[in-house]
Amino acid sequence: MRLKSILVSLTILTSSLFLTPSATAADKGWRYWGYFQSAPDKTKWTAAMTGPTVDIADGSVEGWSFVFGSDDIPSLAPKVRPDFNKICGSTKADPDTKRIALVIDFGSTAWAPKGEKPAKSITQCVRTAKTSQGIDVLGQVVKIRAASSGLICGLNGFPAKECGVEIATPKALAKKK
Repeated sequence: MRLKSILVSLTILTSSLFLTPSATAADKGWRYWGYFQSAPDKTKWTAAMTGPTVDIADGSVEGWSFVFGSDDIPSLAPKVRPDFNKICGSTKADPDTKRIALVIDFGSTAWAPKGEKPAKSITQCVRTAKTSQGIDVLGQVVKIRAASSGLICGLNGFPAKECGVEIATPKALAKKK
């Protein structure tokens, strides 16, 4: 129960962190774990503006992407398309569980913390309890490190220490003048 209340705080924290752009917003941004969803029978990612303590339907696709962004909506969705049938097509439905496709994209070396290398993307079909929420599905596949506020800081040890830090816009993403 405490984890749920912590993760609900994620929305509040995320909003307060990202809705206050500075005068140098184009020069700086944040690297953090962005959360995306795709409803059953959909094949496009939608940035989830709530924390992962939401109910998800059988046939949904959950996505996480280590992103760099300078506004409050993560724009760098996982590179893997949210295709439930491709990820979970061979996993048969049953009345006691639900199937959720999970995609985790560890991002680019362009905004990875110094000395850290993003892992290979994870794409997995998760069979879970009917009552499972997004955080439960994620926790069945990777180790989660979260801040006391509920902000997801690391997945499977990436990044190793930081949590949603502000950084200069990586050169690879800087707009050409």
